[in-house]
Amino acid sequence: MPLGLIGKKLGHTRVYDAQGVVVPVTVVLCGPNRVLQVKTQAGKDGYNAVQLGFDDQKEQRLSKPLIGHIKKHNGVAVKRIKEFRNFSKEVKAGDVVGPTLFAPGDFIDAIGTTKGRGFEGVVKRHRFAGGDSTHGAKGWHRRSGAIGQRLFPGTVMRGMRMPGHMGQVTRTTQNLEVIQVLESDNLLLIKGAIPGSEGDYVVIRESKKRPKGWKPVAVAASGKKKADAKASAKK
Repeated sequence: MPLGLIGKKLGHTRVYDAQGVVVPVTVVLCGPNRVLQVKTQAGKDGYNAVQLGFDDQKEQRLSKPLIGHIKKHNGVAVKRIKEFRNFSKEVKAGDVVGPTLFAPGDFIDAIGTTKGRGFEGVVKRHRFAGGDSTHGAKGWHRRSGAIGQRLFPGTVMRGMRMPGHMGQVTRTTQNLEVIQVLESDNLLLIKGAIPGSEGDYVVIRESKKRPKGWKPVAVAASGKKKADAKASAKK
């Protein structure tokens, strides 16, 4: 996780790119992120990491161990703390980082908690077809059917898809493009949608599959081959 920020999902809107094309974006508040602690492999921690804090909080709402940890490193009370290993930017405790860690055109991964849907049946939760509406089917229209194996092994198999709580799980959306960076407002405009409701906390990290400087070489090469083929066909 070379680069990363803690943010808050504010909502959705749309912007125009240089060609006048409408781009749907998610607005994420990504700052200020305060550096609370810097860990090094040579130190007692034994690994390289940076601990960031986001969103100010009253001290009386934090636990005493957390307050002691923050004061030990001369930090301020925050609502969210996240540790990023192998942080590629040189920082020290007390520094402030923000959306300028990323630039338009960079790709990021967004990590958030999905919306909670409450208790749901198998039709909505797992997209089961349900039972017949006719032919004598009574009271079995949205049920799953048999879940056991008779005498042997006589138990329900692990992983059996059944009704239960839906949503409210951690999910990662990969390879989202940064469209705009608004430094004065600490905002990132990210193409597409990210997990969570408006107001939820999210983690924005540098894309693992498309890090800084990534270019679609294979796509460009195939496009060139198609263009050359068309040109030769015209000749």
